[in-house]
Amino acid sequence: MTLRWGVLGAADIADRALLPALRASRNGEVLALASRDPRRADAMAARHGVPRVHRTYEDLLGDADVDAVYVPLPNSLHRDWTRRALAAGKHVLCEKPLAMNGVEATEMAAAAHGAGRLLMEAAMYRFHPRMIELAEALRGRVRYVHASFAFAIDAPDNYRMRPEMGGGSLLDIGFYVADVARWLLGEPDRVAAVWHQDRVDMSWSVALGFPAGGQASLFASFETPEYQELVAVTDDRVVQVERPFFGRPGDPDPYQLMAEAFAEAALRGAPAPLPLENSIATARLLDRIREAA
Repeated sequence: MTLRWGVLGAADIADRALLPALRASRNGEVLALASRDPRRADAMAARHGVPRVHRTYEDLLGDADVDAVYVPLPNSLHRDWTRRALAAGKHVLCEKPLAMNGVEATEMAAAAHGAGRLLMEAAMYRFHPRMIELAEALRGRVRYVHASFAFAIDAPDNYRMRPEMGGGSLLDIGFYVADVARWLLGEPDRVAAVWHQDRVDMSWSVALGFPAGGQASLFASFETPEYQELVAVTDDRVVQVERPFFGRPGDPDPYQLMAEAFAEAALRGAPAPLPLENSIATARLLDRIREAA
């Protein structure tokens, strides 16, 4: 069996990562694409062999042959279009961050439960074998985590630089460093943060404290050269991970692994491989970081 996918929007992440991953997956096929930019949609569909192009998102959601929808829209649109897709009877893989805040994430989870459909956040790095092995090996042993993710943006029209679209570094790349800290250390009980604000939040430095004594320092920025780092310190070892969030050349494709895990769960009627409780908890931590600053 295969899961038949539709994609809402002709976003760069869909073009660059998800559409190739879905085409390569063992249990999925891309059936349809919808965009408000017909020329861009037609070109993208031609590049990836997508047989159907719908001119509106509503038309795609009304396509009875589409089983699941990938939502790579700007952050500000995740909640509304996810809820519409669920109401149309589609499973939904929503690009990270799942929502603008914890309240929205909770509403989306309730909508998925009410619709009886699968909803999952597309946190692809969670499906990389190297990261899974690291988390399992270090579980319960980590004393300190340092996580950084940064790159420079000098493009005012980029959606990441538009506050009305849910832009800013915290929701975009701050998501990764906050989520990995939770993955390795659990839920923090203390949060401190400083930030630099321009048109959107550009840079963050965050300190987290955990009930068992663990600590984490996080850095996310749109103002520095590209920089990814993860360091985990235990009682007896220091582990450094190169490119923890997007992997290295030659690594397994985490987008494909994520798509296959989601499709298997949807086809079997199983729970989401990345539970919504995790996504809600990370959204709430991002809320706490904003409040702390």
